[in-house]
Amino acid sequence: MFSLSSAADRDLVATAAQGLEGGFEELVRRYQRPISAYVYRMVGDYDCALDLTQEIFIKIYASLSRYRPEFKFSTWIYKIAHNAAIDHLRRNAGRERSINGGTESEPTQLAIESKGLSPEQQSEREERRIEIESVVRLLPTAYRELIVLRHSQDLTYEEIVEVTGLPLGTVKNRLFRAREMMRQQFLLRGISGV
Repeated sequence: MFSLSSAADRDLVATAAQGLEGGFEELVRRYQRPISAYVYRMVGDYDCALDLTQEIFIKIYASLSRYRPEFKFSTWIYKIAHNAAIDHLRRNAGRERSINGGTESEPTQLAIESKGLSPEQQSEREERRIEIESVVRLLPTAYRELIVLRHSQDLTYEEIVEVTGLPLGTVKNRLFRAREMMRQQFLLRGISGV
């Protein structure tokens, strides 16, 4: 018996491309949260991220026949999400903030499940997360997207190269620069050890 929940991504894509029910729904179930989290971290607006995520999955569904199974599906889907987020940021370039100037708004609170931590530890962790998120939002788009892909989405350097289309050296260089910008911001805020 073929179980959708245990099927490989490429099998689900094949099932969905053939028009059989359930394959695409399972792909959405697997990737909706990580893709919406990635898009949110890129655009910084929760409602906008949800709208973009919906558009991304519509694009994915329409493009299933172009997916080549020799590539990882997760990389392919992140490439589509990356392009959608970058297109959105370009359309709304006047609103973008950067480290070298601009304003910082209060970050949106996201619930974090945490078991076994005291209220003080939870509070400290939340404060640190908010600080990190606000510093990431200040990064220029070219750096922010790489930080999010590497540290929030846990993509390898090679996967980031596939998603962004940038050379490996550029990815490594920009990640180094982004981390340095973040370190400087943390120092300016009096935070060490992040």
